[in-house]
Amino acid sequence: MTFSSRHPQFFYTTSPQTCPYLPDRMERKVVTDLSGPDAEMLHDRLSRAGFRRSHSIAYAPVCNGCNACVPIRIPVARFTPSRTQRRVLKANAALEGLEVPARATAEQFVLFRQYQTARHADGDMAGMSFADYRSMVEDTPIDTFMIEFRTADNQLMIVSLVDMLSDGLSAVYSFYDPTFPERSLGSFAVMWLIEQAKQRHLPYVYLGYWIAQSHKMSYKSNFRPAEILSRGAWRDLDQATSG
Repeated sequence: MTFSSRHPQFFYTTSPQTCPYLPDRMERKVVTDLSGPDAEMLHDRLSRAGFRRSHSIAYAPVCNGCNACVPIRIPVARFTPSRTQRRVLKANAALEGLEVPARATAEQFVLFRQYQTARHADGDMAGMSFADYRSMVEDTPIDTFMIEFRTADNQLMIVSLVDMLSDGLSAVYSFYDPTFPERSLGSFAVMWLIEQAKQRHLPYVYLGYWIAQSHKMSYKSNFRPAEILSRGAWRDLDQATSG
């Protein structure tokens, strides 16, 4: 993969590690540095090619013998919430989403720890310190912001870290109050971003990787219609998986 630029772009492959989503498999990633004057343009191109951002690094899976991680995005103009999703929107209608700068706060970190303990206690992020969390939020070379979702009495319920792209919004990471599972707060945050993209006249919301075999990552296909990156092109999910 090459990109025209005034500066050469180097890509590196990581050593194999245990996959965090399919523990019986090993993962490898191709990574590249996003820093520099062309960071925004490079990030745009890489996102359309199926890469994701973490800190100042863009990465994509290149696992030997496995293609379970499938880039997925929502074409916002065609999205229609299902009956279940309409109930989620109604249940959370009183929540207000506020765009704030990508700055870590102690209040966010408390919610982040609660979420990790309840939902991902065995994951790598469960042991993150506030300094680690602040680095995740603030170490970005591109246009990044956060959405804080609050109740009428100012209780923080959801936080979403979002990257701005020329053709959409990229949901980098979200976490929420785990004591309200019946409210499907994660799904609500995705639908809120879809509506925001529509209002900004942006065609897509990028959701990262859909992993059909992973319960934690398979939910992304609930947002229909969806497009996945398959054989080098973005294709309708239903058509791509039925062929």
